[in-house]
Amino acid sequence: MYAPTVARLIEELAKLPGIGPRTAQRLAYYILRQRPADILPLAQAIVDVKEKIGFCRRCFNLAEGELCGICADERRDPHVVCVVEQPSDILPIERTHTFSGLYHVLGGALSPIDGVEPGDLRLAELVARVEEGVTEVIVATNPTMTGEATAMYIADLLPPHVRVTRIASGLPVGGDLEYADELTLGRALSGRLPMSRGPGG
Repeated sequence: MYAPTVARLIEELAKLPGIGPRTAQRLAYYILRQRPADILPLAQAIVDVKEKIGFCRRCFNLAEGELCGICADERRDPHVVCVVEQPSDILPIERTHTFSGLYHVLGGALSPIDGVEPGDLRLAELVARVEEGVTEVIVATNPTMTGEATAMYIADLLPPHVRVTRIASGLPVGGDLEYADELTLGRALSGRLPMSRGPGG
């Protein structure tokens, strides 16, 4: 149905997350319609990112060089480390502009059923960083079964003198109670905070 080269392009595009065969076909035709000067920079950008981007030697975030931009920033607090599963989890936290510490990327979450054991994650590196003077570890793994299991494992793994906290989870701002599932609502109740009251309260 397609020329072999076009078929191969569609097949490779379909391997991308969220891209099905029809979307891959549309993308392939879009690429074919473009002038070489307009589409070759995309191909070069893909090559460059694979050749130049690696992992930060300290936190394992994506980096172009030995250290990522966050670890290289001397204004960040090195005594507080936020643990996440993947580099993509860092950006949402950074967008809040409320965290000024450093990060530690595990590279996944514990999942024995999928063959992911403690040795497959960067847990030993986390312990080594804690021994270098970290005073608080904020566990920001995903609120899933594997994320929760990983959080509990980290809490048991780290020495008692280190403060280990877990990001709160619950109802989103603007959400309605009637649409909340039991787990989310339960967490919102468990993680409830005191409210400030007026002089007469």
